[in-house]
Amino acid sequence: MMAELKQKSVMFIWEGKDASGKRVKGEISGHSEALVRAILRRQKINPTKVKKKPKPLFGAGKSKVVPKDICVWSRQLATMMSSGVPLVQSFEITGRGHDNPGMQSLILAIKADVESGNSLVDALRKHPLHFNSLYCNLIEAGEHAGILEAILHKLATYLEKTEALKSKIKSALFYPMAVIVAAIIVVTILMIFVIPQFSELFGSFGADLPGLTQFLIDASDFFVSHWWKLFGLLGITIYGLLELKKRSVPVQHFLDRAILKVPVIGDLLEKSAIARFARTLETMFAAGTPLVEAMSSVAGATGNIVYYDATMKMKDEISTGTQLQASMRETGLFPNMVVQMVAIGEESGAIDTMLGKVADWYEQEVDDAVEALTSLLEPMIMAFLGVVIGGIVVGMYLPIFKMGAVV
Repeated sequence: MMAELKQKSVMFIWEGKDASGKRVKGEISGHSEALVRAILRRQKINPTKVKKKPKPLFGAGKSKVVPKDICVWSRQLATMMSSGVPLVQSFEITGRGHDNPGMQSLILAIKADVESGNSLVDALRKHPLHFNSLYCNLIEAGEHAGILEAILHKLATYLEKTEALKSKIKSALFYPMAVIVAAIIVVTILMIFVIPQFSELFGSFGADLPGLTQFLIDASDFFVSHWWKLFGLLGITIYGLLELKKRSVPVQHFLDRAILKVPVIGDLLEKSAIARFARTLETMFAAGTPLVEAMSSVAGATGNIVYYDATMKMKDEISTGTQLQASMRETGLFPNMVVQMVAIGEESGAIDTMLGKVADWYEQEVDDAVEALTSLLEPMIMAFLGVVIGGIVVGMYLPIFKMGAVV
C-alpha cells in the first residue's frame, strides 16, 4: 500500500454498475488500477472496466497550476462547506467544473486520497509544490479543532490578499522592464540595419565625420561583428546571477540587502515584506497556531532573505521567553509604529487584530508606493529613451546638417 501511495496519481476512466444495477461511468484520479477499484467499491459501485485515461496529443489540455488557482479553489471549498456540502462532494464539484486540466487532476487526486481514508492534511502534503507548510499547518489545526470551515475561509482571505499584493508589485516592476526590453530591441535594429546604411553613405563624402557620428558607426561595426557574443554574455550573466541567488546564501543576502537600499523600489519591497509578515502571522494566530510554531511559516512568506533571517532569529528569542515586540525591535527592520501596535496587541490579548490592522495599513502603503513608482518612472523612462534614441538619430544626421551649412 505504501508503494502505491508513493506513485504518481493519474486519471482513470471507469465503467460499472451502481447498487441498483444501473450502468454508470466516469473518471477518477488514483495511484493504481487496484486502488481505483477499491475506491469505487467503497462507493457501492461494481467496476467492470477501469483503464488509464489516454494522454492528449501534442500536450493539448495540459495546464500549469498557479497560486491563483489554489486561491480560487480554497474560496470555493470554503463556500461549499459553509453551504453544508460534504467535503468529498465539494472536491467532486470543484474538480469536475474546473477549466484548468492540471488543477482538475490535482483536486481529484486529493479527493481520491481522502476517499481512501487519509485526512485532508495528509492528502495535501503529497503536493508540496502547491500547498506549502503554512497551508497544511492551518488545515491540520482546523481538522483537529473541528473548525475546518472557518480555517478555509481565513486561508482563502489570506491567499486573496497575498496574491493581490504580489500582483501590485509585479505590475509596478513590469512597466519599466517592458520599456527597457523595447529600447534594447530598437537600439539593436538601429545598430544592425540602419546605421550601416548611413555608414556607406558617409563613406562617399570623403570628409571627417563628427565625433558622435564616428562613435556610433564604430559602435555599430563592433555590434554587427560581435552581437552574438554580447547577447550571449548578457544571457549567461543573468542566468548565473539567478542560479547563484538560488544556490548561494551569501549572494542571496547581498542581492536582497542591495535591492532594499534601491530608492523607491527598496521602500516598496520593504513595505511588502512587512505586510506579508503581519498578514501571515495574523492568519496563523487567528487559527490558534502557537507563536513559535507560526514563525517558520511567517519567515518563508516575507519574500526577502533579510526578513527571513530576522524572523527565524525572532523565533529563537521568543522560544526562550522574549516578547514578540521586543524581538521585533531588536531586528531594526520594523518601524516603530509596527512594534508599538504589536506591543499593544500583546498587552490587550488581541495581537491578531493588531496584526490585521498593520497588514491593512502596509497593503495600502504598497498601493500608494506602486502609484508613486509608476508616476516617477514614466518621465524618467521617457527621458532615457529620448536621450538614447534621439542621440542616435541626431548623430546620424549631423554630417547632413554640416553639409547643408557648407552649401
